[in-house]
Amino acid sequence: MKRSLIATKLYVPAPRRGFVARPRLREKLRVGAESGLTLVSAPAGFGKTALLADWLGAAGGDGSVAWLSLEPADSEPASFWSYVVTSLQTAVPGVGTGALELLGSSPSATELILTSLVNDLAEVARDVWLVLDDYHAVDSQAVRTGMTYFVEHLPPQVHVVLSTRSDPDLPLSRWRVRGDLTEIRAADLRFTPDETAAYLNDVGGLDLAAEQVSRLAQRTEGWIAALQLAALSLRDRDDAAGFIESFAGNDRYIVDYLVEEVLEHQPEAVRRFLLDTAVLGRLTGPLCDAVTGRDDGSATLVALERANLFVIPLDDRREWFRYHHLFADVLRGRLLSEEPARIPLLHQRASRWYESQGHVEDAVRHALAGLDFDRTAQLMELAVPVLRRSRQDAVLFGWLKELPDAAIRRSPALSVYYGGMLMAAGDLTGVEQRLDDADRALADVAPAGSAPRVVDKEVRMLPATIAMYRASLAQAMGDVAGTSAHARNALALAGPDHHFARGAAGAFLGLAAWAEGDVARALETFTQAVANLRLAGNKLDELSSTVILSDMWQAAGRPGEAKRICEAALEQADGRGEAMLRASAELHVALSELCRQSGDLGGAIRHLDAAAPFIDKGPMTESRYRWFVARGLVAQHEGNPGSAIGYLDQAEQLFRPGFFPAVRPIPAIKARIRIRQGDLAAAAAWARAAGVTAADDADYMREYSHLTLVRLLIAQQRDHPGSGAAEAGLDLLDRVLATAEDSGRAGSVVEIRLLQALAHDALGHDPQAQEALASALTGSPEPDGYVRLFLNEGQPLLELLRGAVREAGNDSTHDGGAAAHALRLLGLGAPPQPAPSQPAPSQPAPSRPGEHPPSDVDPLSERELQVLRLLDSELSGPEIARALFISHNTLRTHTKHIFTKLGVTSRRAAVLRGRDGGLL
Repeated sequence: MKRSLIATKLYVPAPRRGFVARPRLREKLRVGAESGLTLVSAPAGFGKTALLADWLGAAGGDGSVAWLSLEPADSEPASFWSYVVTSLQTAVPGVGTGALELLGSSPSATELILTSLVNDLAEVARDVWLVLDDYHAVDSQAVRTGMTYFVEHLPPQVHVVLSTRSDPDLPLSRWRVRGDLTEIRAADLRFTPDETAAYLNDVGGLDLAAEQVSRLAQRTEGWIAALQLAALSLRDRDDAAGFIESFAGNDRYIVDYLVEEVLEHQPEAVRRFLLDTAVLGRLTGPLCDAVTGRDDGSATLVALERANLFVIPLDDRREWFRYHHLFADVLRGRLLSEEPARIPLLHQRASRWYESQGHVEDAVRHALAGLDFDRTAQLMELAVPVLRRSRQDAVLFGWLKELPDAAIRRSPALSVYYGGMLMAAGDLTGVEQRLDDADRALADVAPAGSAPRVVDKEVRMLPATIAMYRASLAQAMGDVAGTSAHARNALALAGPDHHFARGAAGAFLGLAAWAEGDVARALETFTQAVANLRLAGNKLDELSSTVILSDMWQAAGRPGEAKRICEAALEQADGRGEAMLRASAELHVALSELCRQSGDLGGAIRHLDAAAPFIDKGPMTESRYRWFVARGLVAQHEGNPGSAIGYLDQAEQLFRPGFFPAVRPIPAIKARIRIRQGDLAAAAAWARAAGVTAADDADYMREYSHLTLVRLLIAQQRDHPGSGAAEAGLDLLDRVLATAEDSGRAGSVVEIRLLQALAHDALGHDPQAQEALASALTGSPEPDGYVRLFLNEGQPLLELLRGAVREAGNDSTHDGGAAAHALRLLGLGAPPQPAPSQPAPSQPAPSRPGEHPPSDVDPLSERELQVLRLLDSELSGPEIARALFISHNTLRTHTKHIFTKLGVTSRRAAVLRGRDGGLL
């Protein structure tokens, strides 16, 4: 039965008996067939479906036709595109196989799915027509966005036809101007007088006079539904003239009048059947029997279809049907006016039949309409595992919003799921109440001894699940103690074999330790939590959690280890095909930040580009927010602070307090950019709004903001040397340093020591500045992971690095490791700049003695710029080669290229030319 339910949506209807051929419309459709989209838009009853069936049936030999009849339930993007692909496969076997696999593994990656589908369609040699009938039934912004992308990228031999009661929210104007749109509207579909005569007399056999036909055509205004109803009423009438004359009454009552005529002329058994089954969107014999309480459903449907009584077959076996939409609307209105109390009973019967066939979603829909809310809750509980696996959270949330609050509160499972959805949406205010409801409902169910409404395993896990959500809520509210307490409770409630619950609870304990700044404990606890997720078989969460683990390793001063585990996890995700797209995107974003920090801007951009197709899809709020942060910091590195602030503004809009500690607030990131721009007033305004001062106690959750404040104080000291701002910053740094060293946060120590060096430098304390800089340069076993941390501080830091190199050359006892790292940083220096501008031929550049004007050659390469910057130091050639990890011969080759490009013959001349051209 499940197979036949799907088949009804994909059936291409044959032209109906009694259809009037309409050559003028066929020709209009034929001429417009070169466009990508054909829109047939008109109110109900204008013959849209019949016209398309006739046209495509006549043209069927020239191509393949895929037909999909849509319903409101298809508004969920995953469901919509699954049916579209399946429909296309009935016309072009094998097309869209990859798209279906993506829909199963990552249903929210719409653009990727459609790209795969379009690529498959491009390989088809013949014309393909995709008809989406009743497109108005789909009400989803996500579907509209996907449809726009699909139509914009259609291969030339693929055509989409939309049949709809109202214009879709698509860029029709743009397509119309391009000539990519063919339109058939109500004015086109109205029957002309000749077509009306052909329908009533030739097809209907009514033998009406021309005046009578004209009268009916005039009153119906060419509306085929009204003409059909009139023809039915006229069949057995002797007084056709009298009927037509009375038909000329008020137009608002025409349809009601005709329906009364049709219904009143049906046998009572048929009339009863029509009214009882009006609550159904689709009709099949067994379903009708369940609803009506009779056993003649299949025979009655066939008889109605043969009698042209507004019954449309949905498959070629005549098993599934639907009523003409207009007719169904009128039948439901009649049922509501005559027997309103019967409607819930009919829906309840339909719900039970759908449940017996395993169609839980349809069962839920009818149970809701039947006002059977307790049973609806039971059905929802059964549907939840399937919906969550396929990530159709919007369907579940929609159901929950329709269910009365009292019914949700009586269900412990639905209360928990509702709270989880509120949290995912960033609405924290109502979460605790939902979790309290779940506790109470669970306590009420247990003593009663009644059979649980969800499977036993789910029931046993509910207490631990509730505790986990309480830990998550505490985390989102910044309550570290509460996070730990609830996570420990969840761990105690989870059975020894409930690896997922133990993994989630352990993860929150690790996050609580991280929020307290205890990185060593956080790493130990979170690593064990990830191991439990692996034992639970939850690969997606295991790999996604690696991103958080890498953040902890960075805090511990191990960016290299952070990069290693992310690369290993990404390899696993890629190795599992398309099933791990979400984890891959998150890992790419994490690796982008690590590359940027190590100075690999190209790698950072490549990882962001790899993640970009998935970032704008679905509920990946955390990944999307982090992607925009990473992109903003890359823009800053590229020297575009305006774009950087723009990306960070977008990140701020996406950020939702939730599952992870917000250790790097976006406003503080923006404040750092403002400081580098010299906009100290804006940065000071941030500090006031954030409530951070130099007198604050050290607190890891505010550490990023405190270190941002210190940067502001140093900048203010440089602007106003007598202000003492840097001294206040040093006092704050001493407090933050003590907690960072005690908690094993080597990454924080590196940054704090760097800021101490800059603060002392701003105060003119050169020995203290060099001592702090040496500690910063050697504070991590993986110093190459902190390139941007140092170079972002600009010219003051470069001067300190040059001083460190000079001291190392003058003092044999000086720390060689610090000097070596200083040399590497000086080699990287500032961002690449273009070579000096070449003067026009009529104005040759002045040459120094022994030099020649620069030749017309390419600008210096990145490596040549690094060499030139080290030539502007007191290092010897061999020392420069060692600093850059190259041979002396390679250094000579680079130097020769630099001399040639700059038109000089000596090291000193190259440095002077580089300074003149802004390279140094």
